[in-house]
Amino acid sequence: MVIRELTSGDLDGCLRLAEDRGWGREERKWRFLLEGGEGYGIVDGAGDLVATAILTRYGGRTAAVSMVLVASRLARRGLGTRLIAHVLDRAGGLTVFLNATAQGRPLYEKLGFRVTGGASMHVGVFTGPPSGVSRAARPEDLKAIADLDAEVVGADRSDLLRRYAGFAEEIRVIDDGRGVSGYAGMWRNVTNTVVGPVVAAGPEDARALIADLAARAGRPVRLEVEDRRPELAVWLDGHGVTAGMRTSDMVAGSGPLPGDRSRFFAPVMSALG
Repeated sequence: MVIRELTSGDLDGCLRLAEDRGWGREERKWRFLLEGGEGYGIVDGAGDLVATAILTRYGGRTAAVSMVLVASRLARRGLGTRLIAHVLDRAGGLTVFLNATAQGRPLYEKLGFRVTGGASMHVGVFTGPPSGVSRAARPEDLKAIADLDAEVVGADRSDLLRRYAGFAEEIRVIDDGRGVSGYAGMWRNVTNTVVGPVVAAGPEDARALIADLAARAGRPVRLEVEDRRPELAVWLDGHGVTAGMRTSDMVAGSGPLPGDRSRFFAPVMSALG
């Protein structure tokens, strides 16, 4: 079995593999990740895609690993370990992070990842009113959004955010009179609308951004909330968006993620941070 780079032509194979492991056919999500990241896969002797992973680089500092899948018929044969080791080698000296399920966590720990925190996926129809505090983002806001994002996550994600502007259903900002102090977006997935990222000066602004988006979604919303945000989790639970599946945030190596994480309230998606 060989490891090779994935292209957009592998999308159908990725979707079949996702279905094999009980994931939904998240075609928009896969396409977005493959177009902006480096996809790697293992192909068997018959040419079938039997394992996948995607590495998304943020400037020269960090990178996210996502969409790690191994065909069910080949589970527990070391393919996942082999593929992630390859991805880490390709990442070079970047600080690599990911979001792991309980099932995947032992594999990542074996490869030197450590848990930095936990998170819960909140899903439901938002029952609260919009805050009216934020406004719709304009094209001329994109640079200010990218500059703010770089401060908070400690890496240049301008390429991601340029693509996200066309991928998202809506992006909203809070302007404190001196410039953009917070922003959030939402994007449509198969059965729900994901609210993320959320970057804000404080919890009150984060709730305002989420409310202004979630109240307009018209369908269930999904939001990943870290354990260090209990006030946000309680607020969402009280407005119909309740906690479900739990995951672990993990980082390879001993150093922390860069940036000012006090202003980071939700990722673009669990695959991207």
